[in-house]
Amino acid sequence: MELEFFTAPQPFLDVAGDLLAAEPVLGSVIASVTSRTAREIASGTDSWAEVGAPFERWWVVVRDDAGTVVSAAMRTAPFKPYPTFALPMSDDAAYALATALHERGEHLGGANGALPGAEVLARATAELAGGEMVSEKATRLWECTSVEVPPAPEGRLRLATEDDAELVLAWFTAFHAEADEQAGREPDPESGEHNTLDSVLIRIREGVEWLWELPDGTVAHLTGSGLPSYGVARIGPVYTPREHRGGGIASYVVGELTRRGLEAGNRMCLFTDQANPTSNKIYAGLGYEPVVEMAEHLVTVPVKP
Repeated sequence: MELEFFTAPQPFLDVAGDLLAAEPVLGSVIASVTSRTAREIASGTDSWAEVGAPFERWWVVVRDDAGTVVSAAMRTAPFKPYPTFALPMSDDAAYALATALHERGEHLGGANGALPGAEVLARATAELAGGEMVSEKATRLWECTSVEVPPAPEGRLRLATEDDAELVLAWFTAFHAEADEQAGREPDPESGEHNTLDSVLIRIREGVEWLWELPDGTVAHLTGSGLPSYGVARIGPVYTPREHRGGGIASYVVGELTRRGLEAGNRMCLFTDQANPTSNKIYAGLGYEPVVEMAEHLVTVPVKP
């Protein structure tokens, strides 16, 4: 077994492409994030320069004894504690990755992704650093191959425009806080994906953010439907303000965007928080089926006196 690290997205995609293409649903996060980063760099910008992380972002592939790429992970999250995201990997590979990071003095504050590899990586990191691992959130990856779209509520589905950017940004922020509340966790403003007005504008220009507008013009809902990578598009985030919940908007919008994606020839997937029974029930009712259990882990280390 061998680890091969990369500090640029395109060389990683060149090497990991066959693996991502073979398991495109499992690899949807790594593929979509890395492809977006590659597009950004090709356009002459790089938002990582503004993150201020105490390490250089990286991607890694795991090769077996025959040299075949069998797993991959990345550390590109632009928010603390800058967790990794990993595809399914063996315990040996997870231990090897934890050891490699420890030996180069890079503290890994969190490890997300497929189980059990992500947990093994976090636990090994904690052991090496004399710290502690905490299981923060259990998630589930779902795929839909045949969708049942419910009746449409009153209103219309439209793409977000640049005029909607501030609202979209505010709802991205609210989504993470309220997701914690709905799951019975204390909201953590430092966790989850952190967006800026510039990053929201990029998403809007890519045509991946959708809004539901009521007949009176009130915007009542947001759903993202990302650009496909290796033939897979991922739904999320899905956010309805409290005052507009209960009318079937989210179910219809997710179902309709899923239908459009499937008709375009894409495979459609999404993530849920396992502690939120409402969203899990809604997506199962639309036709989504569980693919793999994932989790987010934190690694803490004692503060030196």
